[in-house]
Formats: sequence, C-alpha cells, structure tokens
Amino acid sequence: MVMRQVVDLGGLLVSAFVVNLALSLLTLAILRWLMGWLDLWRFVWDPPLAQFGILICLLGLYTLIL
Repeated sequence: MVMRQVVDLGGLLVSAFVVNLALSLLTLAILRWLMGWLDLWRFVWDPPLAQFGILICLLGLYTLIL
C-alpha cells in the first residue's frame, strides 16, 4: 500500500491531508442533512459538539483508508 504525501491536481500540488479534510467535510455535510431530515438531532445533547466529533472521526478514517 502506497501512502501519498502530496496529490497532483492538474499541476497543483496539494497535501493529502487537505484532500482528506475536504472529503470529511463533504461527508459531514451529507450526514448533517440526513440527520436533520430524519430529525435525529433531537436525540443529541450538544449537536455542534457531536458534529465536531463526527468530523474528527471521519478525518481519521479517511486518513487511514486513503
């Protein structure tokens, strides 16, 4: 398994961490919309704290996987 430190996007070198962060934010946006649509935020005591925790977990997951 080859871990990339830098990703080449059309000649622009971008850190792999930035790509993982963007992917995490996109996934979090989808999860926020889905949880809002299903009205699941009413079960969470502090939604911003839960969203931050989900973002950190997603970032770690994408860093390990990609």
